[in-house]
Amino acid sequence: MKIYKVGLPFIGMSSLILLLSPLANAAEMSNMDHSSMDMSSMDHSGMDMSGDMSDMDHSGMDVSGDMSDMDHSSMDMSSMDHSGMDMSGMDHSSMDMSGMDHSSMDMSEMDMSGMQGGEPPPNARSPDYSNGVPYGQYGKPLMMGSLPLWGVVVDDLGYQFEEDLINFEAEGWYGTDSNRVRLRTEGSAQTKDDKDIESLSSLAYWKPLGIFWNGEVGAAYDTQNDNAAVMAGIVGTIPYFIETDARAYLYTDGQVRLDLSAEYEWRLEQRWVVIPEVELTAFSKDDIDNGMTKGFNEFGAEVRLAYETLSRQLAPYVGLSYESALGDARDLRRQENEAVDSSSLTAGVTFWF
Repeated sequence: MKIYKVGLPFIGMSSLILLLSPLANAAEMSNMDHSSMDMSSMDHSGMDMSGDMSDMDHSGMDVSGDMSDMDHSSMDMSSMDHSGMDMSGMDHSSMDMSGMDHSSMDMSEMDMSGMQGGEPPPNARSPDYSNGVPYGQYGKPLMMGSLPLWGVVVDDLGYQFEEDLINFEAEGWYGTDSNRVRLRTEGSAQTKDDKDIESLSSLAYWKPLGIFWNGEVGAAYDTQNDNAAVMAGIVGTIPYFIETDARAYLYTDGQVRLDLSAEYEWRLEQRWVVIPEVELTAFSKDDIDNGMTKGFNEFGAEVRLAYETLSRQLAPYVGLSYESALGDARDLRRQENEAVDSSSLTAGVTFWF
């Protein structure tokens, strides 16, 4: 049996070579080019990337391929710094993000000031919407609502056969859709005996208060008590297209009069119309000399059948009217030998232009 003796120099050299081998392999991998590596089937689920990877250079990596099979579900990349990565050349057109959940994303600090929307610049459009184009020979156009117009409406001009009276109710106006001046009169005239005329006339300023309501403020004169008054009223349409008028009059002697009326147009066909109407009159205090008592004094109702002709601007009618005294006014009329209740056949015409 032969015994070989190895010297100490040889053992020391071998150990040094073994220690330097890992360092050589590490140095060799630092110069490796990963740009052509296909990592589509690699499983990164077990990789811990929570450490400091700021010194890693990903600039040469080719991520343009198909990485749909790569599993990054368990990778912790919360500490990674991507601020230096240049992704301007990446193509996201084929990426399917339909299954991504964005519900937990906080976008409150995102600056979206550069996106479309917001206030237009001052010179985006000219104030008159002409954009520099001249109006031509006809001049600047006007909106119909700003043109001053006028009109006359005669709501009632009829004769009561039983009472031998002529009833009238008419108004005229001038102005725009926003501001008007209105002249209105209503009353009755006797055709026998002393032929008295009782009328209530007013001159008022008219202005819309909303979609369905208009307001009136003005002065009035009542021939029944020969007195002037300040008038305020609301005219409009309540649900089911019922035209409603409410006017209050404050006379110079302190008397207050309230007139309420409602009217509805029930069309049987294109031109035949049935028009029912009711009216109520009330006063704030007694005025025996002029036939007025405190509270509701008079109730009136009328039903007319009208036929509209001449482009619906003229409508002859026939109807039936009814009037009744209310409250203390009934006793006052009895004392003066006047009828408490009355009804009459009526005929007349309504028109406008």
